[in-house]
Amino acid sequence: MNTLLPQPTASLGAALKERPLSEWRLSKAHLGFVGSWLLYFLIIAFMPLPNGMTPSGKATLAVVVWACITWVTEAVPIPITGLQIPILILMSGAAPDLATAANGYTSEAAFICLASFIMAAVIQCVGLDQRITLGLLHKARVSTVRGVIWALFGVDAILAFIIPGANTRGALLLPVVNNVNRLFGDTSAERSAKKAIVIHSLVYGPMVCGLIVLTSGLQNLVLVDLFKSQLGIDVSYLDWLLLRWPYLGLAVITQWWIRRYFRCVETKVPGGIEEIEREYSALPEVSRFEWRASATFALTALAWATGSAHHLSSAVVAILSTSILFLPSFLDLDWTRINARTIWGTYLTLCGALSVSAAMAKSGLGMWLAGFIYPVAEGHPWWATFLILCVATHIIRLGLLSNVAAVALFAPILLALASRLNLHPIAFTMLVADTNTFAYILPTQITCGIIAYGSGTFSVADYARVGWITVLITLFYAVLVMVPWYALLGIPMWDPSAPWPF
Repeated sequence: MNTLLPQPTASLGAALKERPLSEWRLSKAHLGFVGSWLLYFLIIAFMPLPNGMTPSGKATLAVVVWACITWVTEAVPIPITGLQIPILILMSGAAPDLATAANGYTSEAAFICLASFIMAAVIQCVGLDQRITLGLLHKARVSTVRGVIWALFGVDAILAFIIPGANTRGALLLPVVNNVNRLFGDTSAERSAKKAIVIHSLVYGPMVCGLIVLTSGLQNLVLVDLFKSQLGIDVSYLDWLLLRWPYLGLAVITQWWIRRYFRCVETKVPGGIEEIEREYSALPEVSRFEWRASATFALTALAWATGSAHHLSSAVVAILSTSILFLPSFLDLDWTRINARTIWGTYLTLCGALSVSAAMAKSGLGMWLAGFIYPVAEGHPWWATFLILCVATHIIRLGLLSNVAAVALFAPILLALASRLNLHPIAFTMLVADTNTFAYILPTQITCGIIAYGSGTFSVADYARVGWITVLITLFYAVLVMVPWYALLGIPMWDPSAPWPF
């Protein structure tokens, strides 16, 4: 039996199994529950309509305040808020009917997300995740910490095309990383090496890969849905890949920095190659089900990349591909196993986030809130404005766990702010929103950080000390690499009138 990999019965739920809540967390949850509902009703019933705000904007503000407090305090599980948000949008008067309030559930992004989650569950059931991971580790023949980090990054880069959500990939890699780290001893140098492997392989790597492939980061779907509904611009799967692939260079810098910080540049993996070879040799022969699933995923990726030729939306392609997987006798799948591995909670979170993001944009609340930020950001060169907004976003992100929720809140405001600051709406919104992905100050800012912290390898102080420099690296990388790349493609941040080039 393989020990380097999660077994077929493993799931994201098991990887993220919560510890019993402490009294402090219970108190925080109780206070958050009472506070969120109290402010919701106070805004609805007693808050005067501010100048420039529409009645639907005020109603949406009540929902946004409720959601922020609930998310920060975890008063109720975040996936449950995905169900509650559309009802609150309707009850508050922010939307005329339930269909409008819950439009996140009927958006293309929601269908892509759901189909991708089911495909990810299929990958686990047929064992492709194990074969991909061990195969790459075997081919890489890793013997150093650098080799382990790069091999695991390669695994995540491949899985990013077929498994949505950095959190899912982080959970799948957790048992792999833990077992690789068991090969190390307990000297100071070896403990540092384990910290570098865990933080980069479970946090930095998945978050970078989550930006590059459209379906690999759920916050990407929030942005694409917003651009289509507000700007009428449909960012295709291939467009997104073309825009984002230079982020691969960021992984080169972050892996160098983390190895340098933890002083494990030349650290060897004790017996690493032999252990990996033993596990690889224990893999069974490739089954016909693995071949069929692999072929289906390859065709799906090809169909996504050639959308401009066949004119089928990414959502339609995703559903058709999922349907193929469940043809009679095609993979001989047991739905009970698929159901256990489909992360329904994240799907609910995304749909709720899409609904509140759409409400903010349609009600004008995003534009109204942008008016408060505008005086701080105006009058500066584009790069200074960009950095000011990124720093402000990072400060707010200290209290938000979900990337999806954070982008759902920030993106409508950023999109509205871009027009007032005379910046390109897509380039500006996308690059500032990326700040949410690179929230590396505290492990509690992103679920991948919590997964990594759960390994018990590093302290919060370790994470923060290496993380704040990593955040600075990501900001300068955006200014020096990503902004020029966008300009080369035809959407310079400083030119709001530049047409969509694709």
